[in-house]
Amino acid sequence: MPTTTPSADQILAQMRETLGEVPAAIEKSVSADPTLIFEHTRSKQFAMPPRGALDDETRTLIYLAVALATSNHACAQVMVNKARNGGIASAKLLEAFHIARLAQATAVIGNAEVLFDLVNERSDGAGTR
Repeated sequence: MPTTTPSADQILAQMRETLGEVPAAIEKSVSADPTLIFEHTRSKQFAMPPRGALDDETRTLIYLAVALATSNHACAQVMVNKARNGGIASAKLLEAFHIARLAQATAVIGNAEVLFDLVNERSDGAGTR
């Protein structure tokens, strides 16, 4: 039996149903270029297959942490809504936040490797406290 591809409006309606809201950028993308929603849907299915290894709560926590770490306010808001509707415990939400915060702090340290090389090659004692 052939499957029919949902329309952009049907995809948006499904997103509203499962997420509570659709980020404004997604809504606007459909008006600007309707094909983007199909690519977005394909990418979501690739990243989060229906019968993937992770449960929905874990996926939501990971998505939330990545959204926080990458300053993606729209996705963070949608994942918070999903966490609220899914009853995800506050302790789990805060742990996801702590992980995101650590990832950001670690990125700054990793990006500063060339700075550390310069400080360490100098003999002015600035690196010792």
